[in-house]
Amino acid sequence: MAKRKAPDGAPLQPIVPIQPPLGVLILYATGQLGWSLGGYGVGNLLIYFYMPPEQGQPVFPSFLFQGSVLLVFTLIGILSAGGRFLDALIDPIIANWSDRKISGLGKRRWFMLWGALPLVLTGFLVFYPLTDSESASNFVWLALMIGLYYFFFAFYVIPYTALMAELGHTAADRLRISTLTSIAWALGFILGNSVYAIQGIFEKQGHSSVQAFQISLAILNTVALVCMLLPAIFLREKRYARQLASEHGIRTALSVVFSNRNFRWFLASDLMYWLALTFIQLGVVFYTTLLLDLDKSYAFQFSIVSFLSSFVFYWPINVLARKVGKKWLMLLAFALFAVVFAVVSVANLLPIPPQILLYALGVAAAFPLAVFGILPNAVIGDEVEQEEHRSGQQLSGMFFGVRAFVMKVGISLSNLIFPSLLLFGKSTEKPLGVQLTALAAIIFCLIGWGVFRKYDDRSER
Repeated sequence: MAKRKAPDGAPLQPIVPIQPPLGVLILYATGQLGWSLGGYGVGNLLIYFYMPPEQGQPVFPSFLFQGSVLLVFTLIGILSAGGRFLDALIDPIIANWSDRKISGLGKRRWFMLWGALPLVLTGFLVFYPLTDSESASNFVWLALMIGLYYFFFAFYVIPYTALMAELGHTAADRLRISTLTSIAWALGFILGNSVYAIQGIFEKQGHSSVQAFQISLAILNTVALVCMLLPAIFLREKRYARQLASEHGIRTALSVVFSNRNFRWFLASDLMYWLALTFIQLGVVFYTTLLLDLDKSYAFQFSIVSFLSSFVFYWPINVLARKVGKKWLMLLAFALFAVVFAVVSVANLLPIPPQILLYALGVAAAFPLAVFGILPNAVIGDEVEQEEHRSGQQLSGMFFGVRAFVMKVGISLSNLIFPSLLLFGKSTEKPLGVQLTALAAIIFCLIGWGVFRKYDDRSER
């Protein structure tokens, strides 16, 4: 097949890229498992480690001041939200850099190869405070590590997700890729949740809670690194990815993306989804231990039940998305998520055995988790294709980068709001703060439902 040549004579990609077979897509999805697992600690365990639940005694010693600052915020909330906000600012820059990159490795793989190791390393060092007690040095170290972590997170993830639209040559292809990456993300999330159970194993062997947690995280991050490197090394990007050169600077590219009114409605609803999802990710160990009065290891069991159950819905969701459209499935998912959080908010008042209630909530969350795991990336891919047809410019990196920006704004707000609500009570005797987090998530879901009603699912036509 004829190949275009770079100025130095190096071959670029086939003029007509080849549709990737299933094995290539599975290789690509392995990277999603890797960054899902590698990002689990900083994304979901910061509050658990630095502001732990109290069942008699806190799970970990206090490394940061535990009270409120600036009236209603906490130090860990400010650091976590600040890191996410920094990440959000970096996303469009990395996205535009990736769209315009020229490399013999491929413009996406170059970032993935250089970003994998720093991401997992800084993700571990975040949980390695300098002193064993509250100190300013811990605060400074944590701020530095969080900042570096989120830079490398964007460095790997934004180019990686841009490949999703480029490997998917049709709407059906993109739905298939989105399904595979959703499965991979769920597997990464399940493995990440195993940190609670693995920590318990090492504690029984005589390690302190901090040592057991750090060993568990080191094991999981090593697995994450291997998974992230597999597509970075072996995926033949130029053979399979449908790519065009982009000449847009960052301002022009952002203007093009935000001029898409339909995409703006999607972004607004997606912000609400990430607020709600992050609340359940941050809160699962609090809901398990304080509202259901179960051991922290049951948080892992909840994740196992919910995500394994969600796999049952993957094939029906693919079929229904083609028949009734993505929009109506996502609206239904918002509504079901709201119901799950409503039950969580009163879980300690219900006359149901806690284990049964835990498993029932896990099964109930399965459908919305499956919908939101599969369809949003397929929606973005559709919008990328629409823009390519309209302007002739392929801005998949920027579309996914802007989505990542909004996602991280939602996550940063969650990390700021969630610990502030915990100030109202995070103990078995006083769980009001934990209940308020579930009530806030209900509000986010209902707003998301209302906003996404305005989205025009053009793929239905």
